[in-house]
Amino acid sequence: MSDDNHETVEGDDLTAVDSSSDSTPDSSPDGAENSSNDGEADAEYAAALEESADAIIAKLEADLHEARDASLRAQADAVNAQRRAEGEVDKARKFALERFVGEMLPVVDNLERALTAADESDTPKAIIEGVELTLKSLVDALAKNGVDSVDPLGEPYDPQTAQAMSMVENPDVEPNTVTAVMQKGYRLNGRLIRPAMVMVSKAAE
Repeated sequence: MSDDNHETVEGDDLTAVDSSSDSTPDSSPDGAENSSNDGEADAEYAAALEESADAIIAKLEADLHEARDASLRAQADAVNAQRRAEGEVDKARKFALERFVGEMLPVVDNLERALTAADESDTPKAIIEGVELTLKSLVDALAKNGVDSVDPLGEPYDPQTAQAMSMVENPDVEPNTVTAVMQKGYRLNGRLIRPAMVMVSKAAE
């Protein structure tokens, strides 16, 4: 009888061992594979986020650079427009009197001719002095407004400021020299408004 009990106990122990082995947690390869897949997905998502953030930053930097360039161009255009406007205003101010001056120049010419004629006649001295004073006052008024005369007598002929009416042989001066001024030229603030009418020497043929 003692032997039968022992056998029964041993049988129970085996049953317990088998039952214990059945309750052991599953450590199959499928579980490890799922865990690995989740890790790869997280890594890919993080990489995608980083790439997206870099792209956004690059676009913002490009937009900022473009906006800065546009702002600089706008400022340059504004400065250039202001300078052009100031130049036009200054030009208009300087040459607004051009038409008026052009109409006054014949008056100056006539007064100068009157004085030349008076020297060759018996014109009373008081009249000559009156004409001289009138001429001086007119010339001074023109000078205050930027008008100056072009009188190139004895100077080399310059087609930029004078108009040659004739060419005359003259051995006493160098060729292409102004030997006579029939009518003075005039400038307004440095710009020629009437060329001088002159006679120019030429070499002997």
